[in-house]
Amino acid sequence: SRLTPHASRTRRHQPLPLLQLESHVLLKIAKHARDNASVHPVVTGSLLGLDVGDTLEITECFAIPSDASQYANDDSEESYELEMLRCLREINADNNMVGWYQSSVSGSYQVLEIIDQFISSLESLERCVCLIYDVTSSMTGTLGVKAIRLSESFVEAYKEGTLTIERVKSKGMTWQDVFVEIPVKIHNSALAVAVAHEIMGGSNSDCTFMNQLDVDRLNVDAAPLLHDSMTSLNECIDDMNAEQHKLTQYHMDLRKLHQKVMQWRLARRQENQQRRINGEEPLPEDPPENEFRPVQEPSQLDSLLLMNQLEAFSKQMSAVGAYNLEKLTLGAKLSAAKLE
Repeated sequence: SRLTPHASRTRRHQPLPLLQLESHVLLKIAKHARDNASVHPVVTGSLLGLDVGDTLEITECFAIPSDASQYANDDSEESYELEMLRCLREINADNNMVGWYQSSVSGSYQVLEIIDQFISSLESLERCVCLIYDVTSSMTGTLGVKAIRLSESFVEAYKEGTLTIERVKSKGMTWQDVFVEIPVKIHNSALAVAVAHEIMGGSNSDCTFMNQLDVDRLNVDAAPLLHDSMTSLNECIDDMNAEQHKLTQYHMDLRKLHQKVMQWRLARRQENQQRRINGEEPLPEDPPENEFRPVQEPSQLDSLLLMNQLEAFSKQMSAVGAYNLEKLTLGAKLSAAKLE
């Protein structure tokens, strides 16, 4: 990047209104996720493109091998990425890194690893984005693609240290302020539009004809997906209860610590009173630094991420239910029209 450090930081803080995704990039991501779904539920890859004005254009991508055994050492993945960028540069393709993509199941991507990846990527990328491809949504016939960034308030709070309750309150943060979703626009090249038009039969196609593929799309098979989403939702609720228990235990331990300090000070005051009677110098009434072990406050990061996961699972179940209700309604209308 030719921007100065100050200009780079300023641009990094600017909002990103739109992400334009080329259709062939989406197909590559979908194929990568689908081919590895049975072995690696989460696959990743690099996104390449151009940051033009208010729009981030994703024009190319390449997959990162999921099997760690394919790398001889820790530097092999970085070497692989550099080699891929060199090859793209040789064929005059866009080779500017703008982020990465990863697949998810039931919309669950809110984990600590993605936070660490964002923080490390922000050191070198001006406006880093992550493209999430939901394999589960794609199985139901919907386009499960979303682009996310970390909010500036969350990045600032995260870099300051542990996300304690006081720090979260001082920043005015809620669980909804961790990620920022960016609208995604799918762009088709002129050649892709021409091919799609040819596949549909060109200008002579009969749009009123309903083939077997259209009928198959009306099949209602949401039970397995809803079962998996409900199971994940219950596990997420259990994890949230565990985090609440940690916070409750912290307050109990903190209260016990305060009681011990008060008892120690009371005993010291009584001792000093006796020393004054004996004509001796009183001792300090503040406990020594290592007298009591401080209580470590749990980080609120896990709770914030779990709340985001709860919302993702709930939206997933709601979307699947609504989609299948629409198919049932459409099927009933078609059946009624056929009987007439």
